[in-house]
Amino acid sequence: MKKSFTLLLAAASLWSGASWAANTPQEVRIAYSGGSQVIMLAKADGSLEKTLGTKVKWVQFASGADALSYFASDAIDIANFGSSPATAGVVRRLPVEIIGVSGVIASYERLIGKQGINTINDIEGKRVAYPPNSTAQYALEAAISVHKLDRSKITLLPLRPAEMVAAWKRGDIDAGYVWAPFAQQLESDGGHQVFATKDLQKEGYLIYNNYVVRKAFAEQYPQVVSAFLRVHQQKVDEFRHNPERAAAIVAQEVGAPVATATNTLGGLEYPTLSEQGTALWLGDGSDSDNSGIGKALSKTANFLAGIGEIRQRDIPAHWDQAINSRYIREAATPAP
Repeated sequence: MKKSFTLLLAAASLWSGASWAANTPQEVRIAYSGGSQVIMLAKADGSLEKTLGTKVKWVQFASGADALSYFASDAIDIANFGSSPATAGVVRRLPVEIIGVSGVIASYERLIGKQGINTINDIEGKRVAYPPNSTAQYALEAAISVHKLDRSKITLLPLRPAEMVAAWKRGDIDAGYVWAPFAQQLESDGGHQVFATKDLQKEGYLIYNNYVVRKAFAEQYPQVVSAFLRVHQQKVDEFRHNPERAAAIVAQEVGAPVATATNTLGGLEYPTLSEQGTALWLGDGSDSDNSGIGKALSKTANFLAGIGEIRQRDIPAHWDQAINSRYIREAATPAP
């Protein structure tokens, strides 16, 4: 009897391994911004390939708008980018869904100003740049609204981050809302922090970076998606355990100064997988509209419609097709 039971366990183990192998893609295409982020630890040590048991292709992009273009052309499977462009992608009916929060933006993105710009109110009459269709644009516009500034008195210039740095050096702009390492480049060239995205949290704005997946990929390879999220949490834990070491590894991987990587990684807040499966974040799948992310999607979508980025009539009545907490909840369960 004992021998039969042992054979049964062995067979089950073999079946499980065979099932995983049969349901693993030849390649997983992960898109990232190129900045300092915890998932870069997995790129550096190859742990994602080891965990998934397949090749990982890392695809770099410059902005959330680029990530949406990659999804539209079926060029990537999973991407880490901002909540604002992700919301726009969902509203525009891209076949994608939000599967997790990679980090809540605190001081990672901020408004950098030149001399004479000391508070957010000082940007009236100034030239302010922002990356279009990004969380930085959302935060800037939200700050203008919250502080009741006269938008008509601000010259708002949509520029990619690298273009923003060049414009700053030429004297073409007075301030820029951007993320690392570009924020540090502005600061090192006479700029200083005026406002940070975390300053909007008390006003009820949840602005974050999220993991987004192609629905077809997730449906075909659900185990891969859950395993990817587990690796994310492992890397968050590594960062929390030894932030100096993690920052040094990430800095080398992305070609940034260690100080920049330290500032960037520390400028994000990281909800755990278990937390993300609750109503505060993605929810348990029963009421996506009233989850934290569902409410954030509604607020972001209405905001984007207000500034003409999307059409109000395209905003869905419900977010259950945009948020899928299945994978985060599975990832929060210890792997067998």
